[in-house]
Amino acid sequence: MDRRQFVRLGLHTVLAAGLGAGLTACGEGNSRGGEAGRPRLRLGYLPITDHLLLLAHDYYPFSRVALSPVKFSSWPEAAEALRVGAVDAAFLLTPLGMALRRQRTPIQAVLLGHRNGSVLTLAAREEITATAALAGKRIAIPSRFSTHYLLLRRLLADAGLPGESVHYIDMAPPEMVQALAGGRLDGFIVAEPFGAQAEIQGVGRVFTLSKEIWPGHICCVLNVREEFIQSHPEAVAELVTGLRVTGREIEADRRRAAVRSVNYLGQAPAVIEHVLTRPPDRVTYHDLFPEPADFAATREQMLRVGLREVRDIELDAYLEPAFARLPLT
Repeated sequence: MDRRQFVRLGLHTVLAAGLGAGLTACGEGNSRGGEAGRPRLRLGYLPITDHLLLLAHDYYPFSRVALSPVKFSSWPEAAEALRVGAVDAAFLLTPLGMALRRQRTPIQAVLLGHRNGSVLTLAAREEITATAALAGKRIAIPSRFSTHYLLLRRLLADAGLPGESVHYIDMAPPEMVQALAGGRLDGFIVAEPFGAQAEIQGVGRVFTLSKEIWPGHICCVLNVREEFIQSHPEAVAELVTGLRVTGREIEADRRRAAVRSVNYLGQAPAVIEHVLTRPPDRVTYHDLFPEPADFAATREQMLRVGLREVRDIELDAYLEPAFARLPLT
C-alpha cells in the first residue's frame, strides 16, 4: 500500500466513523492536558500573523489530537527542528518547505497558513515613493529561501531593476524593527506584525503590501512529517479541519482574534488588530487549499531568481491535499 492509499484509507475510516461532521464543531475548548490515547502533535510556529491559525489551540475543541505549539524565533530554527523530528509539524515558508522536501526530508504540505500578509517597510526618515529609488538601499529579508525575497525580486523586476540593485541583509524577523529604528537598515520585507509595529512606533512606513506585489500569493504552509501522517491520519484530519475553522473564526471577529493572539504572538492586541483590519485583506485565512498551481508559481519564481535547488521537486509527492478536502459545515 503506497502513502496516498494509506492516507485515503485513514480518511475513509474517519468519515465512516461519522467524524467528518464532528470535526466541524467550533468552541472555546482547547487540548491542553490532552486525553489518554490521543496522539500529541508538536507544531512549530513563529510569532507572526502568518501563523495566527495557532489560535485553534484555544478556539477548537480537539478530541483526536493533543496540539502542542512550539515557538521559534526564526525559520531556519523551525526548519531544522522539523528536519530532525524535534517537532511533528511546522508552518514554514513555501520555498523553505520545498527545499527541505527536495533534500529528502519526509514532510508533506497539507494546508496553507494564510494568503498575503507581508509588507515592505521603509524607514520613516526615507522619502522614497518609487521602486527605482530602492537601488542601493539596505533591505533586510529573513532568508534567500523566503517568499519575501521572491516578492522583493518580483517588485524590482517589475520596475526594470536587476535583482542585485539592493543590499540584502539576512535577519531574524524579531530584530528588524529595532535595526530599522537604529539606522542599520533602510527597510525590511517580512511577515506581519513587524511592519505594523514599525508603523505604530513611528520608525517605519509601509511602502507596499505584499498583496500589491503578488495578489493572493501563498507564503507559509503547514508541513507535517510523513510518519505522523501515516500513523495518525485521523489526528491530521482533525488538525487541518480545526485550523480551517479557526481561519473562518478569525475573519468573522478580527478584534477577538487580536486579543486572543497575545499568548502566541506576544504583541499588543492593537498591533495585531492593525494588521487584521488595515485593510482587512492585508492577510487572509479563508482560501487555504494547497493548490498545485500556487506551488508551481513559487517554484517558477525561485528558478527565475536563481534558486535552482527545487527545479526537479515532485510537487505531487510533496502536496497532500486530501485533508483540506474534508467538508466543513
